[in-house]
Amino acid sequence: MTNAPHPPTRFTAADAKRAHEEWGCNCGPAALAAICGLTLDEVRLLMGDFEAKGYTNPTLMAESLLRARVSWYRRQVRQWPTYGLARIQWTGPWTKPGVPPRVAYRHTHWVGAMRSLQRTGAIGVFDINMIANGTGWAALEDWQSVLVPWLLGECEPKADGGWFITHTIEVERP
Repeated sequence: MTNAPHPPTRFTAADAKRAHEEWGCNCGPAALAAICGLTLDEVRLLMGDFEAKGYTNPTLMAESLLRARVSWYRRQVRQWPTYGLARIQWTGPWTKPGVPPRVAYRHTHWVGAMRSLQRTGAIGVFDINMIANGTGWAALEDWQSVLVPWLLGECEPKADGGWFITHTIEVERP
């Protein structure tokens, strides 16, 4: 996967593995750490009841951002942030008409994102599932064409391959 220009993360693949084993760290805390320039141990202290729940809903992400004391706002338009967080909804039987919306919540994923200052409009995506590349960051095109199909095959076998952004959070750069 091609790396996109990105801010450095303050954690490694080994740190992510340890955090996952110790306290269940997954996409939400990792995306927050990458975007806010924090370590996973620093983010753990900001995550409220994450360890009891094991997931990061939009309310918990907002509370965690407040505890991180960074400036942020939620965009009403569902698009990639200039610099911030995006909550991805994987599509499948859980997003069909008539299925209660809460069922779909179990099939979501947090990523960090930023628009490149060097290439107009180019988007880089931070995904914890790419941390083995040394940074967790990749160009949007690579994330879509390589990681998403792999991730859906591994974690969401009933997914139909589609996705959309449910929440866009702009964050002040650290």
